[in-house]
Amino acid sequence: MLKRSLVFLLTLSSIVTFAQGPAQRLSQSFNTLLEDPQAKYAMSSIIVLDANTGKQIYAKNENIGLATASTLKTITSATAFSLLGKDFRYQTTLSYSGIITADGTLKGDIIITGGGDPTLASWRYENKEAAVLNQWVAAIKAAGIKKIEGKVIGDDRLWGTQSTPEGWTWQDIGNYFGAGPSALSWRENQFDIKLRANNTVSVLKTVPAMPYLTIINELDAGAAGTGDRAYAFLPPMATIAYLRGSWARDISKSGISVALPDPAYDAAFRLQDTLQRAGIIVSTAAASARQLAAVQQQVPAGTQKLSTISSPSLSEIVFWLNKKSVNLYAEHLLKTIAWKSGKEATTRNGASTEIAYWASKGLDRNALNIIDGSGLSPANRVTTSAMANILFQAQKEDWFADFYKSLPDNNGMKIKSGTINDVSAFAGYYTAGNGNKYVVVININNYSGSGINPKLFRVLNALK
Repeated sequence: MLKRSLVFLLTLSSIVTFAQGPAQRLSQSFNTLLEDPQAKYAMSSIIVLDANTGKQIYAKNENIGLATASTLKTITSATAFSLLGKDFRYQTTLSYSGIITADGTLKGDIIITGGGDPTLASWRYENKEAAVLNQWVAAIKAAGIKKIEGKVIGDDRLWGTQSTPEGWTWQDIGNYFGAGPSALSWRENQFDIKLRANNTVSVLKTVPAMPYLTIINELDAGAAGTGDRAYAFLPPMATIAYLRGSWARDISKSGISVALPDPAYDAAFRLQDTLQRAGIIVSTAAASARQLAAVQQQVPAGTQKLSTISSPSLSEIVFWLNKKSVNLYAEHLLKTIAWKSGKEATTRNGASTEIAYWASKGLDRNALNIIDGSGLSPANRVTTSAMANILFQAQKEDWFADFYKSLPDNNGMKIKSGTINDVSAFAGYYTAGNGNKYVVVININNYSGSGINPKLFRVLNALK
């Protein structure tokens, strides 16, 4: 009799569990998260919408503004698609000033004019560094230039001088993920420093060679298993990089990636070096527009265009922006939103334009306290409700297929992740096995310890 009762209770329990809807299951799983010791001092928020109707399935703390980390990129890319169009492209031009004499001497300068392209010389596309440099050298040769009595100039004036968004931390800005946007970005505004650790940490080399930078190595050799805790402190326009933190003795990585302090200068430097190796002598050292402005020299006007390079389409840029969470691309798009709206191309203007756009679509602008485009700033405060509503509206647009394709596959869902110090978040879409489709956003700020993501996934698994 006892055995029959036990079987009956187990069967009844299974029926009850099966009969629960997604709202009940989400409530239970989210409450389990709230009771977890890691969430004791945290603020957690979740919202799940029916992707077809927009009806709220379940929500908790959905109207509290939280630091977003990289889930903010979903809003940045959706706004860029809306205001720029999925086929939008940037252009970079190469021109010269002065005259070319009968013997092939250019009495003037070669000028690279940036048009805001974040992908120029990126390894992710066809316009890789070698391809771009070869195209420019070929164009210079085709113009009959054999010698340059002048210099190569990287002109980044289109977007002004502020490259680092307000709100970014000092620890971030010298590293590749903290590379700021420039109207003339180059090789994703980064370079590599190769390291080796034994009892001490040695700097082996930089890739490419960076003869104009001095690297001060203050890294400690970390204990086995401690991994990469190395940071570069290299602010914009600086010529000295400090390496601080630790690098584990048993680490398998070959080094770290560091932000270029002046991308426009590096582009000019690489072209000038390539020209000289090709036998075209350049008489004066390369420079960027910002360097010339600092010594009160003007950038000459280009009188003759030599070459134009178009970027990949916005759809192709957003694909990598979200797949690999490229902060630089997001910051470029935010500045572009301001620029193409007729405003000064600042991060702040881009954010205000973005907020105004979604407010015009019915969102409360106070739910969108946006500081940057990438979510790297810990000062961003966006509600999960606002983010979910933007994701819901995005489904109605002709660019949605490209946007959806850009989202990473996480936990069997198409969701963008976000991680900064003690912040973890996910935002995107999920199609259940029964065909039901959902918009999902979950965020936790100020959690303790590590390994929180599996616990967030367990919450979202209530939809499966």
